[in-house]
Amino acid sequence: MKSFLIALAAIVLPMQLLAQHTLSGRVSNADTNESLAGATVVLQGANTATATGSGGTFSFPNLPAGTYTLRVSFLGFEQRQVSINLAQDEQVQIQLQPQAQQASEVIVQATRADQTTGTTFTNVTQQEIAERNFGQDLPYLLEQVPSVVVNSDAGAGVGYTGIRIRGSDITRINVTVNGIPVNDSESHGTFFVNMPDFASSVEDIQVQRGVGTSTNGAGAFGASINIQTQQVRREAYAETDNSYGSFNTWKNNVRFGTGLINGKFAFDGRLSRIKSDGYIDRAFSDLKSLYFSGGYYGDKTSVKFVTFSGKEQTYQAWYGTPEALVYGNAADLQAYIDRNWIEGADKENLLNAGRKYNYYTYDNETDNYQQDHYQLHLSHDFMPGLTFSGALHYTLGRGYYEQFKADDDLADYGLPNVEIGGDTIESSDIIRRRWLDNSFYGVTYALQYNPNARLNATLGGAWNTYDGDHFGEVIWARYASTSNLGDRYYDNNAKKTDFNIFAKATYGLTDRLNLFGDIQVRTINYAFVGFDNDLENIEQEVDYTFVNPKAGITYNLQPTHQLYASYAVGNREPVRDDFTESTPSSRPKHETLRNVEAGYRGQLALAEVGANPLTADLEANYFYMNYKNQLVLTGQINDVGAYTRTNIDKSYRQGIELAGALRLGTTAKLSSNLAYSQNKIKGFHEFIDDYDNGDQAVNNYNETTIAFSPAFISASQLEVEVLKGLRAAFIYKTVSKQYLDNTENESRIIRPYQVGDLRLRYNIGFKNVLKELELGLLVNNVFNEKYAANGYTFSYIADGAQTTENFYYPQATRNFLLSVGLKF
Repeated sequence: MKSFLIALAAIVLPMQLLAQHTLSGRVSNADTNESLAGATVVLQGANTATATGSGGTFSFPNLPAGTYTLRVSFLGFEQRQVSINLAQDEQVQIQLQPQAQQASEVIVQATRADQTTGTTFTNVTQQEIAERNFGQDLPYLLEQVPSVVVNSDAGAGVGYTGIRIRGSDITRINVTVNGIPVNDSESHGTFFVNMPDFASSVEDIQVQRGVGTSTNGAGAFGASINIQTQQVRREAYAETDNSYGSFNTWKNNVRFGTGLINGKFAFDGRLSRIKSDGYIDRAFSDLKSLYFSGGYYGDKTSVKFVTFSGKEQTYQAWYGTPEALVYGNAADLQAYIDRNWIEGADKENLLNAGRKYNYYTYDNETDNYQQDHYQLHLSHDFMPGLTFSGALHYTLGRGYYEQFKADDDLADYGLPNVEIGGDTIESSDIIRRRWLDNSFYGVTYALQYNPNARLNATLGGAWNTYDGDHFGEVIWARYASTSNLGDRYYDNNAKKTDFNIFAKATYGLTDRLNLFGDIQVRTINYAFVGFDNDLENIEQEVDYTFVNPKAGITYNLQPTHQLYASYAVGNREPVRDDFTESTPSSRPKHETLRNVEAGYRGQLALAEVGANPLTADLEANYFYMNYKNQLVLTGQINDVGAYTRTNIDKSYRQGIELAGALRLGTTAKLSSNLAYSQNKIKGFHEFIDDYDNGDQAVNNYNETTIAFSPAFISASQLEVEVLKGLRAAFIYKTVSKQYLDNTENESRIIRPYQVGDLRLRYNIGFKNVLKELELGLLVNNVFNEKYAANGYTFSYIADGAQTTENFYYPQATRNFLLSVGLKF
C-alpha cells in the first residue's frame, strides 16, 4: 500500500502543479446574434457539461492547459463543435445556425442517460460506427464497449450473431430504435439478422450497463442498447459503400438524401445487400434491407416518418460443433462417433468437415424471415423549455424455418399410421416448416420540461400490443398418411399488452451537485397457449404490475472530474417458453434485479508533445447486481415433462470496469477497457437424466459461477495517423474462461481466447462531383487464433456411467474484408 501511495502521489502531484485556466464564452443565434439561454455546452471527453445563463454565457474554471473540444447544442439549432487550444484564460463566441427540430431525437433523449443521471453508459458515435462498419452485424460494431462479448453462429459475424453484456444475453438486454422497443415480446430476443446493414443508417448508439434509466419495452437485466437513426443533413448527398472479403462475403449499399428543401422538408434513404457463404460449412446468409425517412421540420412542430425493413435467408448453423472437432483429436472424435452410434453420411460429414462442421446437410435447411418497421414521430415545442414528442409504430414480421427430419413419428404430427402391403408404417422422413406471423404496434410519448439549467424533467411511457401466430406445416413426407399440403399440425396464438408510464427528473442543487430520480410503473397482460400432460392445448392468461424506482447523484469535483452513484430496481416477466412448457402451478415467478452503480469520470491534460497536447480520459465504476428469482436452466423436468428454466432464489454479479484513452492531438489514440467481475449463484441444484432408472439424478452446489460470465474481459485499440488521410488501427480483445452451465465444472467450459484485428482507412478528398473516396481493409483474427465464443452442454446417465457432450460455435480463423466508399 505504501508503494502504491508513493506512485500515486508521483503521478498526481505534478498534474496539480500545472497551470489552471478558465474557458468561458457566449452562445448566440447566428442569424440574429440573440443570446441563447439554456444551451447545453459539453466539454468533450471530460464527461461534464453546463448550461448557458440568461446572457448565453458559460464558464469552465480550473482547466489545465491543453486542447479541448466544446459540443454546443440547443433545441431548434444545428449542433456545433469548437476546438480550443487553451494556454491561458480564453473567451469564445459560438454562434449556432437555426435548424429544424429532430422529432426522433427528442424522444430518444427522453430514454437516455447523461452526465447528471448517475448511471453507467457508453456513447458510440456515428464516426466510430462508420469506422468499424465493413458489413458485419451490429453486435460486432459494439465489441469495444466495456464488458461486451460477441459471437456468430456462422463464425464470421454475418447472419445470426449474439451479444452479451456483463454476462447477460440479448434476451436480458433492452433494445430500442428511436425510443421504440425492438425486442420480441415473447422471447425477449433481438434478432439483428432481421436488420442487416442497419448501422449504415444510425446516428449514434448509447449502451447503458445495468438497469439504467427508464425506457420502453422489457426490463433491462444486463444492459440496454438505445439506437437513434440518422438525423437530417442540411446538404443533398449520394453515397455508396461496397465490401468484399473472405468466405465470399459481399456488402453493397447506396444512400441518398435531399438535404433540407426550403428549410422545411427532407428525405433520406438506403438500399443494402449483404451475402456471405459463412465460415461454417453451408452457413450462408442472403440479407436485404432498406431504410427511408421523410419529414416536415417547422419552427415549433416537426413530423418525421421512418421505415426500415430486412429480409433474410440464413442456412442453419444452430446445432454447433462437437467438442472433439474444436478442442480434441482423432481419438476423441472416434469416441464421440462410437458412443452416439453415428454412421453413414453423418459419419463421413464428421470425419471430413473439421472445425467447420455443420450437422445440417439438407439443401434448404434455412431460416426465412422478413420484418418491416414503420414509425411516425411528432414533436411540438409548446413554449421555451416545454416540448412534447410522441410516436406511432407498427412492426410486421412473418417467416419460417424449414427442417428435414429423418424417421419422425407420424403421431407427432397428428397423422395416423400408414398401411402398405400389410405392413404398418409409424414413422417417416418429413420436411416441415415452423411459422411465426406476428404484428407489434403501439404508441410512445414523452413530455420534457426544461425551464432552466437546474431542472430537467420528463413524463413518458408507452402502450404496445403484440399479436403472434405460431403454426407448423408438413410440406413433404416420404409416407404422407392423410396429410395435405397446407395442413397445420399445430396452430396457436399469443397476445400481449404492455403499458408503462415513467417520470424522471434531474435537479441541480448547486453548480456541482445534481440529483436524479426516476420511477416507472409497468403493467403486462399475456394470454397464450400451453400444453398439459396429454399434449392438449390449455389456454392461460397472466397479469403483472411492476414498479421500478431509480435514483442517482453526481458531483463535479471540477469541470473535468465527476463522481456518480445510482440505485435502480428492475422487474422482468418470464419468456414464452417458461409459460407454454408449464402449467399455472409450475410456471416460474418473475425476476427482480437491484442494481448499484458508482464511479468516476475525468479528463487530464498531461503534457505538450511538440505541437500536440497529450490528454487522458479516465473512467472507473463499480457495480453490484443482486438478483431475486433469476431464471436459469437446471436440467429439471417439470410437471409436463419439459426442461424449463427454474427460479434461483439468490444470485449476483459484481465487479469493476475501467476505461481510459490517451490522445496525442489528432495523431494517435490509445484506448483500453478492462472488466473484472464475480458472477455467482447461491444454492444451485443440477438435474441429470438417468436413463438406467427412468428418473433424474441431483447434484447440489452451495455456490457456483453463472454460465457464460467471464471473470475478465478487455478491449484495446491503438489508432495512428500514418500519413495524411491514412489511419491504421490495431484492435485487441481478450475474454477469460466461461462455463457452459451453472455447475462450475472444469470439463464444461469455453476456453479463454485473445483475438487481434487490423484496420486501415484511407480517405482522399475531391472538390468536384466526387467529394470523397475511402478505401478500407479489415483483417480479422490476424494471429489466426482457433477459438470458440459460444456453446452449450448436456449430460445423461446410461449403463452406469455419466456422459457429458459439449458443443461449440467455432469462430473464423484469419480473414479479411476490403471496402470502397464513394461520396458525392
